[in-house]
Amino acid sequence: MTGATNVSKAVNTPLITAELAADEAGVTTATIRKWVQRGHLRPAGTQGRRRLFRLEDVFAAERTTHLARHHDH
Repeated sequence: MTGATNVSKAVNTPLITAELAADEAGVTTATIRKWVQRGHLRPAGTQGRRRLFRLEDVFAAERTTHLARHHDH
């Protein structure tokens, strides 16, 4: 057995812009920026000055903030 079978899936995960991340999560780009500022979402890379995100991280941040909003009520 080689170590190559244990390669992380993140290597092949496409990165998306904040605009596309917002569209996929059903929020605004301002919300994506807010999630980054509050530590709910971390950029996975950059393209020039644009931050790029993993879709799975965007959905995890959406779930976290959604649960927190409903927990407060």
